[in-house]
Amino acid sequence: MRIATWNVNSITARLPRLLAWLESTGTDVLCIQETKCAAEQFPADELRELGYESAVNATGRWNGVALVSRAGLADVVMGLPGGPDYEGVQEPRAISATCGPVRLWSVYVPNGREIAHEHYAYKLRWFEALQKAVAPDAAGSQPFAVLGDFNVAPTDEDVWDPALFEGATHVTPAERAALATLREEGLSDVMPRPLKYDRPYTFWDYRELRFPKNKGMRIDLVYGNAPFTTAVKDSYVDREERKGKGASDHAPVVVDLDL
Repeated sequence: MRIATWNVNSITARLPRLLAWLESTGTDVLCIQETKCAAEQFPADELRELGYESAVNATGRWNGVALVSRAGLADVVMGLPGGPDYEGVQEPRAISATCGPVRLWSVYVPNGREIAHEHYAYKLRWFEALQKAVAPDAAGSQPFAVLGDFNVAPTDEDVWDPALFEGATHVTPAERAALATLREEGLSDVMPRPLKYDRPYTFWDYRELRFPKNKGMRIDLVYGNAPFTTAVKDSYVDREERKGKGASDHAPVVVDLDL
């Protein structure tokens, strides 16, 4: 079984690449983040033609998550149970479903913006709610994983130059502690192998030629429980999909399971 996660940074802009990628890779389930569309604009028909069902939590031009599966799609939960509001609404940043033998969450964790910004405090509250929400599934006997754009680099090795991020979000002790607390629910970081260079970065900013210079970060993560991680045969960052015209600034992270 092949499962992947990908922040597409607008599914409308990325649709031709997305469809071609799904067809060429034989991915069974894809967790999508940053759809940047309303649910009714999501390309469910195009995906259905390739054999994929879709579950979408999206409300407009910002955020938005989805699960697309050709392995089944059941017990869908929209949103983050108990999750905090931001500016009076719960943003569409989480969706979960059972896809064949696995239970999966697709999450798009708030960016945080700046440490002094309310969005940073919101990010930490969001992590607290995520930990509580996933705890029952994480402790269960069914293979389970939380996949997505966590907007946190777990260690200094997951950033091309940690010194440049001093005093900024994505690397602060509080954010990393939130990841550690999430792992304490019985989840482990499924470390992908890079297809080039020595670090499996997943995100490269569009600015300053950061992709060709490999100035990236590993912020797209797969956290699985023991039944999930023991089934992992391989995991990699599909760096090739970050290349060329019309690419997202994130690359897909792919996990192959013996299930």
